[in-house]
Amino acid sequence: MDHKLRKELAHHEYLLDRLRKDFPDADEETLADTASGETNLTDMIGVVVRSMLDDRAFATALRERKSDMQARLERLEQRAEKKRVLVIEVMERAGLKKLTEPDFTASLRAGRPPIVLIDEEAVPAEYWRPQPAKLDKHQLYSALRDGRDIPGAALANAEPTISVRTR
Repeated sequence: MDHKLRKELAHHEYLLDRLRKDFPDADEETLADTASGETNLTDMIGVVVRSMLDDRAFATALRERKSDMQARLERLEQRAEKKRVLVIEVMERAGLKKLTEPDFTASLRAGRPPIVLIDEEAVPAEYWRPQPAKLDKHQLYSALRDGRDIPGAALANAEPTISVRTR
């Protein structure tokens, strides 16, 4: 599609250039309309825009589906954790250290004791992991947009964008 659209654009540009040379007194709008009428450029752009809208709709649907599946995953994980806690509690209260079934063996064993931080600032530096600084691009963009001079950063020229409204 990309190749065909670019080829049609080249044809359109060629026709427009020829029309400008052959009819130097004609206004740009008339020349552009004439060139458009002799090519399939606008139809091809329409096909690409419709395809883009379809891709965006699919992406939105997949994002929603992904979100639904993530929520389902979290529910399943929570449910499994509740069941794990329940089994531990029941086995402890029943005095069962091991349960052997044809498809699994469940054994109670001592877990690893958790860390309790009494005074986090008193913990020696060797136990701290330094974190690399991360650029806050949103804040940087806002400052540059507001006209602040920030060493090492600037706003580039904006790329053209397309706005497509559907009914």
